[in-house]
Amino acid sequence: MSTSNLLVIMSDEHQARALGCAGHCFIKTPCLDALAASGTRFSNAYTPSPICVPARASFATGLYPHQTRLWDNAMPYDGSIKGWGHALQDKGVTVESIGKLHYRDEEDPAGFDIEHIPMMVADGVGMVWASIRKEDERIMGPQRMLGDYIGPGNSKYTDYDKAVVERTKDWIKDHANDDHPWCLFVGLVAPHFPLVVPQEYFDLYPSEIMPSVKLHPNDGYKRHPWIEKQNAFMDSEGRFADQSERLAAMSAYFGLCTWLDHNVGQILETLDQADLTKATTVFYTSDHGDNVGARGLWGKSNMYQESVTIPMITAGPGIPIGVCDTPVSLLDLSVTIAKHFDTDIQSAEGMTDLTSILKQPEDKGRLVFSEYHAAGAVSGAFMVRKGQWKLIHYIGFEDELFDLENDPEELVNCVNAPECVSILQDLHAELRKICDPVATDILAFADQAALIESYGGREAALQLGAPGATPPPETIR
Repeated sequence: MSTSNLLVIMSDEHQARALGCAGHCFIKTPCLDALAASGTRFSNAYTPSPICVPARASFATGLYPHQTRLWDNAMPYDGSIKGWGHALQDKGVTVESIGKLHYRDEEDPAGFDIEHIPMMVADGVGMVWASIRKEDERIMGPQRMLGDYIGPGNSKYTDYDKAVVERTKDWIKDHANDDHPWCLFVGLVAPHFPLVVPQEYFDLYPSEIMPSVKLHPNDGYKRHPWIEKQNAFMDSEGRFADQSERLAAMSAYFGLCTWLDHNVGQILETLDQADLTKATTVFYTSDHGDNVGARGLWGKSNMYQESVTIPMITAGPGIPIGVCDTPVSLLDLSVTIAKHFDTDIQSAEGMTDLTSILKQPEDKGRLVFSEYHAAGAVSGAFMVRKGQWKLIHYIGFEDELFDLENDPEELVNCVNAPECVSILQDLHAELRKICDPVATDILAFADQAALIESYGGREAALQLGAPGATPPPETIR
């Protein structure tokens, strides 16, 4: 068993590119940059599903959504599929959480000895109304998902993050002299919407420095038909009052990234003050990214790099300093947590300990996979990345194929290029090794139909779940 503690910090909706250490042209993330400078940043890390609840269920278990059958934000993790937390408990390791989990209920045996101020899905059911995905049955989102107000100020989410940070600082101090290594999971919500951030962070990103977004429909870009239908479910871009509010949304998002960085910095400073930095392995990551206006899209829920890639940084005893370009998955981190304490989980095939990846030559051809069957999706979407190529496969729609080496911004869809026929065939074969996409799509819709029926049918389901961002819990306990 490792002699070092393990601290895992997971934010929500942090775009992988929104880091100074990732080369972003203006973002200010000094604390995360310093963490990366003292360890390794994984430059090609991916979520198993670009939406909160399925991604977090997969992280808990090390399994893909088609294996957990927890497809959307109305199917939260309840601990019935054992994961890394249970493996650590079986080893007698102290394993606790502070902050956002987005699981079902605090009473469920989710693999933590104690869950401090946990944020769970609303009412234990989540966004049931968003499980209605068929185009002729669904309704538009009931309100603007990004929040009624966008701009400087405080929200329940910023207040919650403050409480999570303070609880974490106290926890670290209380466990500074433990006899055995511990594992602590910390869940922060920034930069997840609502797009409200304290004034000093909003002011760091004035509207005049906001870049023009790529591939905007107003500039003549035509979105992929699947994306067009998916976006119509919420259409955050179409609900801005004017251009100034859209720019304010960008300023608030980037401000929230710096607010997040500040909070991570406080936690790491407390770790240092407790003389635990050299005795603790730290991982920082997020559950998925955010489009932040690219292609006229906001939020996550698609397979483009802005949404499906995630930041991932590690530092601690024995961690080399540098950047690792090997593609990795959030599920690899699930395996890593268990391996850190000399135990295993039944993870998806191909997942491995991230620290072992750092000991091997870089493998830029390693395959990563993601899938989406949630809000707004009129059919399943699947992503396979292998080497420089990335396939996005939509059930019932034409694929997209991108050469990430020569076109990292995904500006050119190569799916119909004659020279890419064999590449496309290879990626489809790799996809079918992981799952049968048609059968998976059918199963997802069937499970969601059964869920809706269990709540009394469509009209009843439309009334269930938070209409926007999940409300945080009371933090005074």
